[in-house]
Amino acid sequence: MDLSVVKSVFETLRIPPPSRLILLEAQTLSSVHVPPYPPDMPVLLTGVGSIELALHLKKVFLTIYPKDHVVQWIFGSEKREERIEELDGADFSGDSCLYIPPLREGTSFEAFAEIVAHLRAPDGCPWDMEQTHESLRRHLLEEAYEAISAIDSGDFADMKEEFGDLLLQIVLQSQIASEENQFNMNQVIHGIHSKIVRRHPHVFGDLKLDGVDGVLANWEKLKEAERKNNGPKDKGLLDGVPVALPALSQAQEYQDRAARVGFDWPEIEGVLDKVKEEIEEIKKSETNFELISEIGDLFFVLVNLARWKNVDAESALRGTNMRFKKRFAYVEQGAKKQDRNLSELSLEEMDALWNEAKKQGL
Repeated sequence: MDLSVVKSVFETLRIPPPSRLILLEAQTLSSVHVPPYPPDMPVLLTGVGSIELALHLKKVFLTIYPKDHVVQWIFGSEKREERIEELDGADFSGDSCLYIPPLREGTSFEAFAEIVAHLRAPDGCPWDMEQTHESLRRHLLEEAYEAISAIDSGDFADMKEEFGDLLLQIVLQSQIASEENQFNMNQVIHGIHSKIVRRHPHVFGDLKLDGVDGVLANWEKLKEAERKNNGPKDKGLLDGVPVALPALSQAQEYQDRAARVGFDWPEIEGVLDKVKEEIEEIKKSETNFELISEIGDLFFVLVNLARWKNVDAESALRGTNMRFKKRFAYVEQGAKKQDRNLSELSLEEMDALWNEAKKQGL
């Protein structure tokens, strides 16, 4: 790369060269899906040599930059401004350059990692400085559940905020580990990067697989090989499922993993028959221990039914819980409108209000 082009470009743009700059040959972005650099830094791409490359760059930029973000083409001693949504690569030559001004401060992962490290530094926040992996456990769990609630609500603004809160917990935990010389954020990222590549040989290698079922079966084979090579010799297929998972999610994950190696009903009729069987066994239960056991078995087989129908059992029950909450709140409001306590309503009156709530789509 001819570095003298940098001076020429900024002379053409008639702006002083920035104190920091990412300089890349445009061709190195020809196969990427997102920009491989922090967007809060200015970028200069050289050698945008084809319409196809320019249109690909447009697609890549739009994953990070707003569509009205203004960039500048440089053609020798000439320049032209365009919004990213307008990029088409017209009137360029092999020596065309593209200058992308930075996004505002605090829009890169690196900037976020820096403020988290600052919170833990001697001149940082006293509360953050005293946190440990253990003290943050509760916050990590809370943020995970709040992110799930945001997903369930369908509120994208809420999702964006809660994903940020969850990301804070991950980066903060990694920062603490780095200070203790255990691991750092780069190692966390490299670990999951390597795992994803290793477990997707049909994407990053030459392996041919048949559809989703083939992918899942091969995924389980790869994980089994990893357990054999890296884990305790007696570690089984289900041992990797977190014991802290909600019971419905845990049951479905157990069943998913078992099914991938062939431990499953051949037809859904077997599952439906099992539901009927478990209901009959509940009826026949004579002791509290038997009743608890049989109800647990019924829950488990209902989760299996959900799995067969490609329904996430945990999400399905959470949705039902939310509908119940909204409808019951409607019943409560109905009692208040009558200037009565809820306990003063008969079951028939409460049921009528409940049906009104259902008709209103609650």
